[in-house]
Amino acid sequence: MSNPHAAATLAQLYREGHRYWSSENGQAHWRAERACLGPVCESLHGGHSLELGMGPSLTDMSPIRHNIRWAPTTELSESASSLVCPLDALALPDECLHLVIVHHLLELVDEPHRLLQEAARVTADDGCLIVLGWMPLGVTGLARLSPRRRNHLPWRGHWRTPSKLRDWLAFVDFRIERVDYCGFHLPGSLPSNATLETFGRRHNVPLGDSYVIRARRRARLVQSQRPKLRIQSSLGGGALGHATRVGSAAPEPSRRTTEVE
Repeated sequence: MSNPHAAATLAQLYREGHRYWSSENGQAHWRAERACLGPVCESLHGGHSLELGMGPSLTDMSPIRHNIRWAPTTELSESASSLVCPLDALALPDECLHLVIVHHLLELVDEPHRLLQEAARVTADDGCLIVLGWMPLGVTGLARLSPRRRNHLPWRGHWRTPSKLRDWLAFVDFRIERVDYCGFHLPGSLPSNATLETFGRRHNVPLGDSYVIRARRRARLVQSQRPKLRIQSSLGGGALGHATRVGSAAPEPSRRTTEVE
Protein backbone atom coordinates (compact mmCIF):
# COMPACT_ATOMS: atom_id res chain seq x y z
CA MET A 1 0.00 0.00 0.00
CA SER A 2 3.02 2.29 -0.14
CA ASN A 3 2.91 2.93 -3.92
CA PRO A 4 0.91 5.86 -5.39
CA HIS A 5 -1.75 3.65 -7.01
CA ALA A 6 -2.41 1.77 -3.76
CA ALA A 7 -2.53 5.06 -1.84
CA ALA A 8 -5.11 6.47 -4.27
CA THR A 9 -7.18 3.27 -4.02
CA LEU A 10 -7.12 3.45 -0.22
CA ALA A 11 -8.12 7.12 -0.30
CA GLN A 12 -11.09 6.31 -2.54
CA LEU A 13 -12.10 3.47 -0.22
CA TYR A 14 -11.87 5.85 2.74
CA ARG A 15 -14.24 8.29 1.02
CA GLU A 16 -16.73 5.52 0.29
CA GLY A 17 -16.50 4.30 3.87
CA HIS A 18 -17.03 7.80 5.24
CA ARG A 19 -20.18 8.16 3.13
CA TYR A 20 -21.51 4.82 4.37
CA TRP A 21 -20.90 5.55 8.06
CA SER A 22 -22.61 8.92 7.60
CA SER A 23 -25.72 7.28 6.14
CA GLU A 24 -28.78 6.23 8.14
CA ASN A 25 -27.78 2.56 7.95
CA GLY A 26 -24.19 3.27 8.90
CA GLN A 27 -25.17 5.49 11.81
CA ALA A 28 -27.51 2.82 13.20
CA HIS A 29 -24.73 0.21 13.11
CA TRP A 30 -22.21 2.69 14.55
CA ARG A 31 -24.48 3.41 17.53
CA ALA A 32 -24.94 -0.32 18.21
CA GLU A 33 -21.18 -0.91 18.03
CA ARG A 34 -20.36 2.08 20.21
CA ALA A 35 -22.80 0.84 22.89
CA CYS A 36 -21.19 -2.60 22.77
CA LEU A 37 -17.67 -1.16 22.91
CA GLY A 38 -18.45 1.30 25.72
CA PRO A 39 -17.94 -1.03 28.72
CA VAL A 40 -14.58 -2.15 27.30
CA CYS A 41 -13.29 1.40 26.73
CA GLU A 42 -14.49 2.61 30.12
CA SER A 43 -12.31 0.05 31.91
CA LEU A 44 -9.08 0.93 30.08
CA HIS A 45 -6.35 3.29 31.22
CA GLY A 46 -3.14 4.53 29.67
CA GLY A 47 -1.56 7.33 27.71
CA HIS A 48 -2.60 6.94 24.08
CA SER A 49 -5.04 5.15 21.77
CA LEU A 50 -5.35 4.74 18.01
CA GLU A 51 -8.41 4.25 15.80
CA LEU A 52 -7.99 2.73 12.36
CA GLY A 53 -11.25 3.09 10.49
CA MET A 54 -13.44 5.21 8.27
CA GLY A 55 -16.32 6.09 10.59
CA PRO A 56 -16.82 8.52 13.49
CA SER A 57 -14.74 8.10 16.63
CA LEU A 58 -15.78 5.27 18.97
CA THR A 59 -13.64 6.15 21.99
CA ASP A 60 -15.04 9.41 23.33
CA MET A 61 -16.12 7.55 26.50
CA SER A 62 -12.63 6.17 27.15
CA PRO A 63 -10.45 7.41 30.05
CA ILE A 64 -7.56 7.37 27.57
CA ARG A 65 -7.80 11.00 26.57
CA HIS A 66 -5.23 11.19 23.79
CA ASN A 67 -6.82 9.44 20.84
CA ILE A 68 -4.98 9.35 17.51
CA ARG A 69 -7.12 9.16 14.39
CA TRP A 70 -5.78 7.67 11.16
CA ALA A 71 -6.28 8.97 7.61
CA PRO A 72 -4.85 7.77 4.27
CA THR A 73 -3.96 11.30 3.06
CA THR A 74 -3.46 14.74 4.55
CA GLU A 75 -6.50 16.03 2.61
CA LEU A 76 -8.73 13.46 4.33
CA SER A 77 -7.33 13.94 7.82
CA GLU A 78 -9.55 15.42 10.52
CA SER A 79 -6.81 17.52 12.11
CA ALA A 80 -3.09 18.30 11.97
CA SER A 81 -2.51 15.62 14.62
CA SER A 82 -4.00 12.81 12.53
CA LEU A 83 -1.78 9.85 11.70
CA VAL A 84 -1.33 9.96 7.92
CA CYS A 85 0.48 6.89 6.62
CA PRO A 86 -0.07 3.54 4.86
CA LEU A 87 -1.88 0.91 6.93
CA ASP A 88 0.94 -1.56 6.35
CA ALA A 89 3.54 0.82 7.86
CA LEU A 90 2.08 2.70 10.83
CA ALA A 91 4.36 5.63 11.69
CA LEU A 92 4.59 4.76 15.39
CA PRO A 93 7.12 2.88 17.56
CA ASP A 94 6.57 -0.63 18.88
CA GLU A 95 4.19 -1.22 21.80
CA CYS A 96 3.44 2.46 22.46
CA LEU A 97 -0.40 2.41 22.64
CA HIS A 98 -2.78 1.16 25.33
CA LEU A 99 -5.74 0.82 22.97
CA VAL A 100 -5.81 0.10 19.24
CA ILE A 101 -9.13 -0.23 17.38
CA VAL A 102 -9.38 -1.72 13.88
CA HIS A 103 -12.86 -0.81 12.69
CA HIS A 104 -14.18 -2.75 9.64
CA LEU A 105 -10.93 -2.54 7.69
CA LEU A 106 -9.81 -6.18 7.62
CA GLU A 107 -12.71 -6.91 5.26
CA LEU A 108 -11.58 -4.31 2.73
CA VAL A 109 -7.82 -3.86 2.55
CA ASP A 110 -5.62 -5.84 0.17
CA GLU A 111 -3.25 -7.03 2.90
CA PRO A 112 -5.33 -7.68 6.04
CA HIS A 113 -2.60 -9.84 7.60
CA ARG A 114 -0.13 -6.98 7.36
CA LEU A 115 -2.61 -4.51 8.83
CA LEU A 116 -3.21 -6.82 11.79
CA GLN A 117 0.53 -7.25 12.26
CA GLU A 118 1.00 -3.48 12.41
CA ALA A 119 -1.90 -3.03 14.82
CA ALA A 120 -0.43 -5.72 17.07
CA ARG A 121 3.05 -4.21 16.81
CA VAL A 122 2.03 -0.82 18.21
CA THR A 123 -0.15 -2.27 21.01
CA ALA A 124 1.56 -2.26 24.43
CA ASP A 125 2.09 -5.43 26.46
CA ASP A 126 -0.62 -4.27 28.88
CA GLY A 127 -2.73 -2.73 26.13
CA CYS A 128 -5.86 -3.91 24.35
CA LEU A 129 -6.39 -4.62 20.65
CA ILE A 130 -10.01 -4.31 19.47
CA VAL A 131 -11.17 -5.62 16.09
CA LEU A 132 -14.67 -4.86 14.81
CA GLY A 133 -15.91 -6.81 11.83
CA TRP A 134 -19.04 -7.87 9.98
CA MET A 135 -20.52 -11.21 11.00
CA PRO A 136 -21.25 -13.44 7.97
CA LEU A 137 -24.20 -15.08 9.76
CA GLY A 138 -25.99 -11.84 10.64
CA VAL A 139 -28.95 -10.39 8.74
CA THR A 140 -26.66 -8.03 6.81
CA GLY A 141 -24.33 -10.95 6.10
CA LEU A 142 -27.14 -13.01 4.60
CA ALA A 143 -28.04 -10.05 2.39
CA ARG A 144 -24.63 -10.50 0.71
CA LEU A 145 -26.10 -13.49 -1.09
CA SER A 146 -27.37 -10.97 -3.63
CA PRO A 147 -24.47 -10.54 -6.12
CA ARG A 148 -25.43 -6.96 -6.99
CA ARG A 149 -24.71 -5.87 -3.42
CA ARG A 150 -21.17 -7.22 -3.33
CA ASN A 151 -19.76 -4.08 -4.96
CA HIS A 152 -21.23 -1.71 -2.38
CA LEU A 153 -20.58 -1.00 1.29
CA PRO A 154 -21.18 -2.52 3.74
CA TRP A 155 -21.48 -5.80 1.78
CA ARG A 156 -18.22 -5.31 -0.09
CA GLY A 157 -15.04 -7.20 0.77
CA HIS A 158 -14.13 -10.48 2.42
CA TRP A 159 -16.02 -11.15 5.65
CA ARG A 160 -14.36 -13.43 8.20
CA THR A 161 -15.63 -15.08 11.37
CA PRO A 162 -14.05 -14.51 14.80
CA SER A 163 -12.73 -18.09 14.64
CA LYS A 164 -10.70 -17.21 11.55
CA LEU A 165 -9.31 -14.09 13.21
CA ARG A 166 -8.42 -16.11 16.30
CA ASP A 167 -5.81 -17.92 14.20
CA TRP A 168 -4.53 -14.64 12.73
CA LEU A 169 -4.22 -13.07 16.19
CA ALA A 170 -2.39 -16.10 17.54
CA PHE A 171 0.20 -15.63 14.80
CA VAL A 172 0.97 -12.10 16.08
CA ASP A 173 1.15 -13.33 19.70
CA PHE A 174 -2.31 -12.15 20.74
CA ARG A 175 -5.13 -14.14 22.28
CA ILE A 176 -8.85 -13.35 22.21
CA GLU A 177 -10.26 -12.54 25.64
CA ARG A 178 -13.84 -12.05 24.56
CA VAL A 179 -16.08 -11.75 21.51
CA ASP A 180 -19.28 -9.69 21.75
CA TYR A 181 -22.01 -9.46 19.11
CA CYS A 182 -24.21 -6.45 18.38
CA GLY A 183 -26.45 -4.96 15.70
CA PHE A 184 -29.48 -7.25 16.07
CA HIS A 185 -32.47 -6.54 13.84
CA LEU A 186 -35.07 -8.15 11.63
CA PRO A 187 -34.66 -8.31 7.83
CA GLY A 188 -35.58 -5.01 6.22
CA SER A 189 -35.07 -2.97 9.39
CA LEU A 190 -32.18 -1.14 11.04
CA PRO A 191 -30.52 -2.24 14.31
CA SER A 192 -32.57 0.18 16.39
CA ASN A 193 -34.87 -2.24 18.24
CA ALA A 194 -33.85 -1.91 21.90
CA THR A 195 -35.55 -5.19 22.88
CA LEU A 196 -33.75 -7.23 20.22
CA GLU A 197 -30.44 -5.55 20.96
CA THR A 198 -30.77 -6.10 24.71
CA PHE A 199 -31.71 -9.76 24.29
CA GLY A 200 -28.99 -10.45 21.72
CA ARG A 201 -26.24 -8.82 23.75
CA ARG A 202 -27.38 -10.32 27.05
CA HIS A 203 -27.13 -13.84 25.65
CA ASN A 204 -24.30 -12.93 23.25
CA VAL A 205 -26.04 -14.56 20.30
CA PRO A 206 -23.65 -14.91 17.31
CA LEU A 207 -26.29 -13.59 14.90
CA GLY A 208 -25.67 -9.86 15.20
CA ASP A 209 -24.44 -7.88 12.22
CA SER A 210 -21.14 -6.99 13.93
CA TYR A 211 -18.69 -8.57 16.33
CA VAL A 212 -16.27 -6.90 18.71
CA ILE A 213 -13.10 -8.88 19.44
CA ARG A 214 -11.07 -7.94 22.50
CA ALA A 215 -7.52 -9.32 22.40
CA ARG A 216 -4.35 -8.98 24.47
CA ARG A 217 -0.75 -9.96 23.95
CA ARG A 218 0.27 -13.42 25.11
CA ALA A 219 2.60 -13.63 28.11
CA ARG A 220 6.22 -13.25 26.98
CA LEU A 221 9.15 -15.33 28.14
CA VAL A 222 11.35 -12.25 28.13
CA GLN A 223 9.79 -8.93 29.08
CA SER A 224 11.18 -6.01 27.11
CA GLN A 225 10.95 -2.35 28.01
CA ARG A 226 8.20 -0.53 26.14
CA PRO A 227 9.15 2.67 24.26
CA LYS A 228 7.45 5.82 25.46
CA LEU A 229 5.34 7.93 23.12
CA ARG A 230 6.18 11.50 24.11
CA ILE A 231 3.85 13.57 21.99
CA GLN A 232 4.90 16.95 23.38
CA SER A 233 8.67 16.54 23.30
CA SER A 234 9.20 14.24 20.34
CA LEU A 235 7.04 15.96 17.77
CA GLY A 236 6.89 19.41 16.35
CA GLY A 237 3.68 20.81 14.89
CA GLY A 238 1.63 18.18 13.06
CA ALA A 239 4.38 15.58 12.68
CA LEU A 240 2.01 12.69 13.17
CA GLY A 241 -0.24 14.25 10.57
CA HIS A 242 2.55 13.92 8.04
CA ALA A 243 3.41 10.32 8.82
CA THR A 244 6.65 11.18 10.61
CA ARG A 245 7.84 8.32 12.82
CA VAL A 246 8.20 9.07 16.53
CA GLY A 247 11.89 8.77 17.33
CA SER A 248 13.96 6.36 15.28
CA ALA A 249 12.24 3.67 13.28
CA ALA A 250 12.15 0.43 15.22
CA PRO A 251 12.98 -2.73 13.28
CA GLU A 252 10.10 -5.14 12.86
CA PRO A 253 10.37 -8.03 15.37
CA SER A 254 11.52 -11.27 13.83
CA ARG A 255 8.45 -13.14 14.98
CA ARG A 256 6.31 -11.11 12.58
CA THR A 257 8.38 -11.31 9.44
CA THR A 258 6.45 -14.17 7.85
CA GLU A 259 3.09 -13.50 6.24
CA VAL A 260 0.13 -15.72 7.12
CA GLU A 261 -1.48 -17.33 4.14
